[in-house]
Amino acid sequence: MQSTDSNSVTTEDLRSISPIHCKMARAALSLGVRDLAKLAYVSPNTISRFERGEEVFDSTMFMIKSALENAGVDFIFENGGGDGVRLRKKTDV
Repeated sequence: MQSTDSNSVTTEDLRSISPIHCKMARAALSLGVRDLAKLAYVSPNTISRFERGEEVFDSTMFMIKSALENAGVDFIFENGGGDGVRLRKKTDV
C-alpha cells in the first residue's frame, strides 16, 4: 500500500533488498560495481561484499537500495515466484 503523503514511510520502503536483487538491478541498468558504488556513496568493496552475501549495515543497504530505485528500478519481493527487479517505464521516472 503506497501512501500519497511524500513524507510517510511505507512497509515497502523498509524492506531489505537481497544480494541477488542488487546483482539483477545492476545488470538491468548496465551498471558496474564502481558505477553503483558512486551512485550509492559507498565503496566498490562494499557493493562486492554485499553481493557476496556478507553483512553490511542496514543504513548501507538502504543507500544501495535508494540509489537503484532512483535509477529506475522497482524491487519485486518473494511472492511465490521468487525475488526480482523490473525497470520503471520512462514516463514513470
